[in-house]
Amino acid sequence: MIAYKWVIVAFLCVSLSGCFLTKIVTVPMRIVGAVASAVPVVGDAVDESIETIADAVDDIPL
Repeated sequence: MIAYKWVIVAFLCVSLSGCFLTKIVTVPMRIVGAVASAVPVVGDAVDESIETIADAVDDIPL
């Protein structure tokens, strides 16, 4: 039974691609940017800067 756990862990490590890992980081960033865009004065600037950073993270070659 313990061997199956190691096989599952190894499979998960191999199957998680870089694209998936960057999405784990950037999706919450984009949600925060969307929520921040509702703030009247500075919301759009914050949203644009978060989008720029999230796009840069998506471009990281993993």
